[in-house]
Amino acid sequence: MITVKDAQKNIIKNTALAKIIEVDLSSALGSHLAVDLYSPHPIPFFNQSAVDGYAFNFNQSLSSYTVVEKIPAGDTRRITIKEGEAARIFTGSKVPDGCDTVIMQEFTDVNEKQLYLKDNGLKKGSNVRTKGYQLEKGALALKKGTRITPATIGFLATLGFTTIKIHAFPSAHILVTGSELVKPGKSLKEGQIFESNSAMLEAGFNQLKIHPTVVSIKDNLEATTMAIREALEQSDVLVLSGGISVGDYDFVYEALMKNGVEAIFYKVNQKPGKPLFFGTKEHKVVFALPGNPAAALNCFYEYVYPCIRYKMGNESPFLPVMHLPVSETILKKEGRAHFYKAITDFKTVTPLGGQNSDALQSFVWANCLLFIKEGLNEINTGDLVEVHLLP
Repeated sequence: MITVKDAQKNIIKNTALAKIIEVDLSSALGSHLAVDLYSPHPIPFFNQSAVDGYAFNFNQSLSSYTVVEKIPAGDTRRITIKEGEAARIFTGSKVPDGCDTVIMQEFTDVNEKQLYLKDNGLKKGSNVRTKGYQLEKGALALKKGTRITPATIGFLATLGFTTIKIHAFPSAHILVTGSELVKPGKSLKEGQIFESNSAMLEAGFNQLKIHPTVVSIKDNLEATTMAIREALEQSDVLVLSGGISVGDYDFVYEALMKNGVEAIFYKVNQKPGKPLFFGTKEHKVVFALPGNPAAALNCFYEYVYPCIRYKMGNESPFLPVMHLPVSETILKKEGRAHFYKAITDFKTVTPLGGQNSDALQSFVWANCLLFIKEGLNEINTGDLVEVHLLP
């Protein structure tokens, strides 16, 4: 049985990056850059006014200038302003040759064409965005692995990019086992329960902008083997829910072996989620999660989620970690690492009630997982603990 940290290391070690593709900027949201990007232009492209006002060559001995030009944003003329002259200018306009300073219009008086300054704090260079102050031409604009957010898209558009190279969103399958499971909306018979893991795990994939195929299968070896074979033919990532423990009707492990999946590890020294399987087949990754909903979601966020993020080129794929004082004493058995559903205000962390592997309600309120490693059995109020922030 493997430790939590070793399980996470083995997942990254055995996960291949998704192929590199070129996509339109408009469809890249949520992906990660596959290559470093260098600026094809200086940003700004030219000396640019940061305000509406007047541009001139700063001269401390002058308190007035003659206005000789008006320069709206987008004006492409090559304009030169002489000493003692000024140009009416607007936010985003190109600062004309011969000018190094812009004064805000609020700090001026204009009488016909004569400009009078009323800003005692004005300095040479005020209100001018100089050419290339953000980025020089050829400078590194974004490193590979950068996540594409709305801000990233806006920045890349500023540089003139229309397409970029990313790691492709992997295709995925979710297979849910359990003959006792019934889809919500149907009538339950005695001994049946509503199936929730598929909707929950699908939503987890959706957080990553991935839309998996979801299939329910009955608890028999033949059906499980066939479903796994078909899923492996169609997807880069396969996640199974349930059927991976040691019961008489748990066929997932045997079915995975029949399909040539290489087991990287099976069972993690943790609670909840001990019966966790991770394997590979060629470039594909396979997870078999426990069937209990809270255990399945715990394993998704700690193992599946970072695996997919890494596959997509994220170089920091695991949940963000903080170390915070715990608000109450925690007692646990020493043998296994524990994940506690918890809530944090980023000053302290508090474990929630309902920590059983089937108890999903407390996950609704949780914004983090409190992690306690294998060798500890008592955490006292105020002790620092490892906190994994949920997305």
